Amino acid sequence: MHEFIQSIFTFLIDLGYIGIALALMIEVIPSEIVLAYAGYLVSRGEVSFVGAVIAGTIGGTIAQLFLYWMGLYGGRPFLDKYGKYLFIKKKHLDLSEEWFRKYGPGVIFTARFIPVVRHAISIPAGIANMSWVKFTIYTVGAIIPWSIFFIFLGEKLGSNWQKIDEIAQPYLRPIAFGALIVMALYIAAELYRRRKK
Repeated sequence: MHEFIQSIFTFLIDLGYIGIALALMIEVIPSEIVLAYAGYLVSRGEVSFVGAVIAGTIGGTIAQLFLYWMGLYGGRPFLDKYGKYLFIKKKHLDLSEEWFRKYGPGVIFTARFIPVVRHAISIPAGIANMSWVKFTIYTVGAIIPWSIFFIFLGEKLGSNWQKIDEIAQPYLRPIAFGALIVMALYIAAELYRRRKK
């Protein structure tokens, strides 16, 4: 990590549960790293596993709600102009917007497990004025298992938590593949429902 980002990360994470949530909310550091370090804190007995999962879920959900509100109140022009400052690439935004337009709100859950569109998918949900209650339910439903997975790996890795990318990679491929299968089933059901109408 860059030295400046590392210092922010260290400061936040030392705040315990609040730090875990805040580190995820600002999204400067990938969620996998924050959650893996939270798992390391669990291994040291500084936080509990359940508490870390709750903090991770709250922080991750609020981060996605910020993106949702940006889409809702700022729209695409705002994000085209300022998205780069939020590490949102135009091509990822284009892809997530296309997915949302084609497949509807249900894609919010499955897209959370697919790297390219995981974060950007919240924006078209806001632009489309999706119900924030439904958006939050889908988002929380995806963030809970994501948080459990990386906190568990971080706990098992202990002081080697920084190897999370290397260790998690073999698991992430089948997770992403499974998410694509679920998405395909959802799309098939959605197309069937539309044709029936």
